[in-house]
Amino acid sequence: MKYILIIITIGSVFFSCNSGRKPPIVSFYYWRTTFEVSELERQTLQENDVKKVYVRYFDVNLDEWGNPRPESPVRFKHHPRNLEVVPVVFIKNAVMLSNALDIDSFAENIIRYIDQIDNVSGNKPCKEIQIDCDWTLKSRDRFMQFVDALKKRSGKKLSATIRLHQVKYYRTTQIPNVDNAVLMYYNMGKIASDTLNSIYDRNIALNYVKSLRKYPLSLDIALPIYAWGVHIRDEGVMGLIGKTDKSVFEKDTNFLVDKHSNIIRVKNSNMSNGRYFLRNDKIKIEDVFEKDLQLMVKDIKKQLPYTPREVIFFDLDEFNIKKYRNETQLFKDIANRF
Repeated sequence: MKYILIIITIGSVFFSCNSGRKPPIVSFYYWRTTFEVSELERQTLQENDVKKVYVRYFDVNLDEWGNPRPESPVRFKHHPRNLEVVPVVFIKNAVMLSNALDIDSFAENIIRYIDQIDNVSGNKPCKEIQIDCDWTLKSRDRFMQFVDALKKRSGKKLSATIRLHQVKYYRTTQIPNVDNAVLMYYNMGKIASDTLNSIYDRNIALNYVKSLRKYPLSLDIALPIYAWGVHIRDEGVMGLIGKTDKSVFEKDTNFLVDKHSNIIRVKNSNMSNGRYFLRNDKIKIEDVFEKDLQLMVKDIKKQLPYTPREVIFFDLDEFNIKKYRNETQLFKDIANRF
């Protein structure tokens, strides 16, 4: 009886500690140029208790004179009710490498353009800005200066996306002066004819994930739910085909779809979805399934010394969601595995 009481006491302590654990909240990235949420997308947000969406507001590239310019700004056709909108600005690394870049003016222009989009769309002023830029060692110092300038001038919470290599080699890539960062757990491999899956390759991920133990900045986690096709001709990459999986080609007799392979072969030259395919071209489907998401969480959880505050899925799109519809609260369930 004495030993039974001890076991019960230990068990009570264990479960009381676990009951105090706060699971991550679920959020989504929104990466289209028109904010217009479908019924399925709205249902997904509701079923997974989503209160925040990270909306790509615009990209920044260089003009012909080497000056930064905004591209493809988002247009809000639907008003995001009951959702906090976090503007995400994707900055190409070439911008940070430009000799014509004035850091202070650039930061001011970023803030001004976000405000313009919010004013036109009637959105509430944002509380947070997220910067998405895959900076390199050559652009590192300018990027860090830009982050400092943006944080000082905006007066808002600032977050940034972080790649796996920037986690592993943070002493050389350095850590941006942001309030928190989001680990992009995707786009790991090279887009090529002979790679397995450039979106998610567990073997590549395992070479980096142990570094999470020592990364000094708190990380939220971004997980992929998208798919694309790699158009291959004579073993060379012709380009990427977005929002593509096997189902897109199964009913088209110009393509040979093997259910046991991720390679689709072009049987007859044809024009499909605005792209010309030659006979013997190949389309390599790169996709992420529920079992992949479970493995990602398992591997990250094993190394991350804390429960992430937030899990953000990339990205909110009806095409992406449909393949996960067997379980209505899948995204919440995946996040709860941390």
